[in-house]
Amino acid sequence: MKTATLAQLAITGLLVAALPLAMVWMSSSVHKYRKLVWIAVFLTFDLIVFGGFTRLTDSGLGCPDWPGCYGLANPFLAHEQITAAQTLLPTGPVTVVKAWIEMIHRYLAMGIGVLIVALMATSWLQWRRRRQADFAPGLPTLLFLFVCLQGAFGAWTVTLKLQPVIVTIHLLLGMGLLAMLAWLGGRQDFLAGRLATGQATPGVKQLRLWALVTAIVLAVQIALGGWVSTNYATLACTEYPMCGGAWVPPMDFEHGFTLWRELGKTAAGHYLPFAALTAIHWVHRNFALVLVLVAGWTSLLAWRQPALRPTVRYLLIALGLQAASGLATIYFSFPLLIAVLHNAGAALLVLLVTMLNYRAKYLSMPQ
Repeated sequence: MKTATLAQLAITGLLVAALPLAMVWMSSSVHKYRKLVWIAVFLTFDLIVFGGFTRLTDSGLGCPDWPGCYGLANPFLAHEQITAAQTLLPTGPVTVVKAWIEMIHRYLAMGIGVLIVALMATSWLQWRRRRQADFAPGLPTLLFLFVCLQGAFGAWTVTLKLQPVIVTIHLLLGMGLLAMLAWLGGRQDFLAGRLATGQATPGVKQLRLWALVTAIVLAVQIALGGWVSTNYATLACTEYPMCGGAWVPPMDFEHGFTLWRELGKTAAGHYLPFAALTAIHWVHRNFALVLVLVAGWTSLLAWRQPALRPTVRYLLIALGLQAASGLATIYFSFPLLIAVLHNAGAALLVLLVTMLNYRAKYLSMPQ
């Protein structure tokens, strides 16, 4: 790719980040760093939701190269190539609309990358000057390395033609980035005196353990959900709680959960059997019950701590809405809006479970 194109893309990323950076810079808040962290959380949440929209509209290959579009910085410049591809295959992966969806997703990702670089640079500069805990640079530096890894998987998503395991890892890394930013925001809230604290109780240690277990179970469920989405297995079962008229339908776990393979193909290169898609869907929908039980038990433990009750209330509401949107994708034959909301619900659960974890950690810590 030409240097001029890379420069144009870099400028685009800077422009996307310019507005939130300006908002923080002009803010009268004494905790500007904390504000920047939470703006990054908000935009990362938006990126995950828009990434789900990109995947669900089959726009992941709207520009079949990376990081530009046909070697150019935007679909305007690549209009001739995109139009030619669309004329050749009107319902194919490359159309004008899909190209814009894909590139807007990339531009937003670039902007968030700039914000994370700003967080890391600020933390190191302020840490060297003041040595204050507010600016401990370890986590911001880890965030920078993490977003670089996420960018690499974004590139491989395109170059490996939406290989399911790559796309699923890309989703998981996005959720992980959101959780890490939220944890950093929680640390800043605590240091700014914005988190409720109290006396240590015997149940706090048990709660922290179960909050961590909930986070792990949620990560597994999101991985399973990503595997359903990237393999287009959402409608492998069109009823609930049964599937194909049976509680345990015919399933092919071997091919369904072979990780390294092309989209829609087995490892041997044959078309993926329907029973494999059924297995993928069936495991995701049933593991959701495990998440509900674990999150429910954790919520019961957390409810005993008055300072955590607002977070628990939101978590239970989000869990219920997520279950409802999951069922709706089945009964309404996978409408786009509901599917995007289901993806957004997963990101919201990541935020709330992360909040529950750091609030439980800081609950008994003196300020």
